[in-house]
Amino acid sequence: MRDIQSKWLRFGGVLGFVGLVIVPNVSFAEADKHLHEAIGHAGEAKAHGEMGHAGEAVKHAEAAKSHAKEAMQEGGNAHVGEGVSHLNEAVDHGKQGHGEVAGEHSGEAIKHLKQGH
Repeated sequence: MRDIQSKWLRFGGVLGFVGLVIVPNVSFAEADKHLHEAIGHAGEAKAHGEMGHAGEAVKHAEAAKSHAKEAMQEGGNAHVGEGVSHLNEAVDHGKQGHGEVAGEHSGEAIKHLKQGH
Protein backbone atom coordinates (compact mmCIF):
# COMPACT_ATOMS: atom_id res chain seq x y z
CA MET A 1 0.00 0.00 0.00
CA ARG A 2 2.78 2.42 0.89
CA ASP A 3 4.48 1.69 -2.41
CA ILE A 4 1.34 2.76 -4.32
CA GLN A 5 0.95 5.90 -2.21
CA SER A 6 4.61 6.75 -2.75
CA LYS A 7 4.24 6.40 -6.52
CA TRP A 8 1.17 8.64 -6.57
CA LEU A 9 2.90 11.26 -4.44
CA ARG A 10 5.88 11.29 -6.82
CA PHE A 11 3.54 11.42 -9.81
CA GLY A 12 1.66 14.34 -8.25
CA GLY A 13 4.96 16.11 -7.58
CA VAL A 14 6.01 15.67 -11.20
CA LEU A 15 2.67 17.00 -12.43
CA GLY A 16 2.96 19.97 -10.10
CA PHE A 17 6.45 20.72 -11.37
CA VAL A 18 5.36 20.42 -15.00
CA GLY A 19 2.46 22.77 -14.25
CA LEU A 20 4.81 25.32 -12.75
CA VAL A 21 7.05 25.20 -15.81
CA ILE A 22 4.45 25.04 -18.57
CA VAL A 23 1.64 27.31 -17.36
CA PRO A 24 3.79 30.45 -16.89
CA ASN A 25 5.38 29.88 -20.29
CA VAL A 26 1.93 29.79 -21.88
CA SER A 27 1.15 33.09 -20.19
CA PHE A 28 4.39 34.65 -21.43
CA ALA A 29 3.65 33.37 -24.92
CA GLU A 30 0.28 35.14 -24.81
CA ALA A 31 1.98 38.32 -23.56
CA ASP A 32 4.49 38.14 -26.43
CA LYS A 33 1.67 37.62 -28.93
CA HIS A 34 -0.16 40.69 -27.61
CA LEU A 35 3.04 42.73 -27.54
CA HIS A 36 3.73 41.81 -31.15
CA GLU A 37 0.23 42.93 -32.14
CA ALA A 38 0.56 46.13 -30.06
CA ILE A 39 3.88 47.00 -31.72
CA GLY A 40 2.40 46.39 -35.17
CA HIS A 41 -0.60 48.64 -34.55
CA ALA A 42 1.58 51.30 -32.91
CA GLY A 43 3.75 51.25 -36.03
CA GLU A 44 0.67 51.83 -38.17
CA ALA A 45 -0.43 54.64 -35.83
CA LYS A 46 3.02 56.24 -36.13
CA ALA A 47 3.01 56.02 -39.92
CA HIS A 48 -0.50 57.45 -40.25
CA GLY A 49 0.29 60.19 -37.76
CA GLU A 50 3.38 61.21 -39.72
CA MET A 51 1.17 61.48 -42.83
CA GLY A 52 -1.29 63.66 -40.94
CA HIS A 53 -4.03 60.99 -40.88
CA ALA A 54 -5.15 61.64 -37.31
CA GLY A 55 -8.26 59.42 -37.51
CA GLU A 56 -6.32 56.37 -38.70
CA ALA A 57 -3.62 57.06 -36.11
CA VAL A 58 -6.30 57.00 -33.40
CA LYS A 59 -7.77 53.74 -34.70
CA HIS A 60 -4.41 51.95 -34.63
CA ALA A 61 -3.28 53.52 -31.34
CA GLU A 62 -6.47 52.27 -29.70
CA ALA A 63 -5.92 48.78 -31.10
CA ALA A 64 -2.31 48.87 -29.92
CA LYS A 65 -3.42 50.01 -26.47
CA SER A 66 -5.92 47.15 -26.24
CA HIS A 67 -3.23 44.57 -27.03
CA ALA A 68 -0.72 46.22 -24.71
CA LYS A 69 -3.22 46.06 -21.85
CA GLU A 70 -3.75 42.35 -22.56
CA ALA A 71 0.02 41.88 -22.47
CA MET A 72 0.11 43.62 -19.08
CA GLN A 73 -2.46 41.17 -17.74
CA GLU A 74 -0.42 38.26 -19.09
CA GLY A 75 2.75 39.38 -17.33
CA GLY A 76 4.10 42.47 -19.09
CA ASN A 77 6.59 44.68 -17.27
CA ALA A 78 6.72 48.41 -16.45
CA HIS A 79 7.83 49.25 -20.00
CA VAL A 80 4.50 47.98 -21.29
CA GLY A 81 2.74 50.32 -18.85
CA GLU A 82 4.82 53.23 -20.13
CA GLY A 83 3.91 52.20 -23.69
CA VAL A 84 0.23 52.32 -22.75
CA SER A 85 0.71 55.84 -21.37
CA HIS A 86 2.18 56.98 -24.68
CA LEU A 87 -0.63 55.28 -26.57
CA ASN A 88 -3.15 57.17 -24.40
CA GLU A 89 -1.40 60.40 -25.41
CA ALA A 90 -1.44 59.33 -29.05
CA VAL A 91 -5.20 58.73 -28.89
CA ASP A 92 -5.85 62.03 -27.11
CA HIS A 93 -3.79 64.07 -29.58
CA GLY A 94 -5.16 62.19 -32.58
CA LYS A 95 -8.73 62.94 -31.49
CA GLN A 96 -7.77 66.63 -31.40
CA GLY A 97 -6.56 66.35 -35.00
CA HIS A 98 -2.86 66.44 -34.06
CA GLY A 99 -1.76 63.55 -36.25
CA GLU A 100 1.95 64.30 -36.07
CA VAL A 101 1.97 64.44 -32.27
CA ALA A 102 -0.04 61.20 -32.19
CA GLY A 103 2.62 59.67 -34.42
CA GLU A 104 5.40 60.84 -32.11
CA HIS A 105 3.73 59.30 -29.06
CA SER A 106 3.11 56.09 -30.99
CA GLY A 107 6.81 55.97 -31.81
CA GLU A 108 7.68 56.37 -28.13
CA ALA A 109 5.19 53.63 -27.30
CA ILE A 110 6.97 51.28 -29.72
CA LYS A 111 10.30 51.84 -27.93
CA HIS A 112 8.79 50.88 -24.60
CA LEU A 113 6.72 47.98 -25.92
CA LYS A 114 9.83 46.45 -27.48
CA GLN A 115 11.38 46.44 -24.02
CA GLY A 116 8.33 44.72 -22.59
CA HIS A 117 9.43 41.19 -23.51
